[in-house]
Amino acid sequence: MKLLAVETATEACSAALYLDGEVIERYQVSQRDHAQLILPMVDGLMREAGLKLSELDALAFGRGPGSFTGVRIATGVIHGIALGGDLPVVPVSTLAAVAQDFFGRHAEGPDTAFTAMDARMGEIYFAVYRREASGFAELFGEEKVTPAEAIAFPELSGAGIGTGWGVYREVLLQRLAGRVGIIETDNLPRAGAVARLGARGFALGLAVDVEDAQPVYLRNKVAKKESER
Repeated sequence: MKLLAVETATEACSAALYLDGEVIERYQVSQRDHAQLILPMVDGLMREAGLKLSELDALAFGRGPGSFTGVRIATGVIHGIALGGDLPVVPVSTLAAVAQDFFGRHAEGPDTAFTAMDARMGEIYFAVYRREASGFAELFGEEKVTPAEAIAFPELSGAGIGTGWGVYREVLLQRLAGRVGIIETDNLPRAGAVARLGARGFALGLAVDVEDAQPVYLRNKVAKKESER
């Protein structure tokens, strides 16, 4: 299977190709250049692999939650490619991508990831993921946007991962009551993980037509005036 993935929901901008189980990726951290970076990344990957758009089976993208602008960039890019190539799309949670990357790097590590991304405005994007039998991140419960002090943890032990742990470490540790063994705070969603989850989603029949490939923000109010922050 051949699948192209993009991810721009945070300060990390990346694109990846899934080629019959192997993944090649372009990745760069940038505060505001995603719109200029992402298409050259995609073009570079396609040239490196010697692929044409017509040779892809599907696309995947980080559908959020994350930066409003960043999520819209990934959505717009993937819509354009999907329409140009008449390709199905697999939307992938950015929180799932963070957890998938962690599980991929810790094959013998915890099988539960308490994933928290800094959502600004005093809140975090939060979800719990379990490593299922095939090694993929599987959602346990639901994704939320919430103040860190209001989060409710399930009775599980695992790792605390994501930028939310860097900002709200002490609050989250108090809420977790000693059930976290590993903490990683620099985790950002990567297109390589989006690609792997996208390929699995495609195999499970989760691909959708381009018009149904929509972003997920979680937060209804995506921006506040400066005086409200």
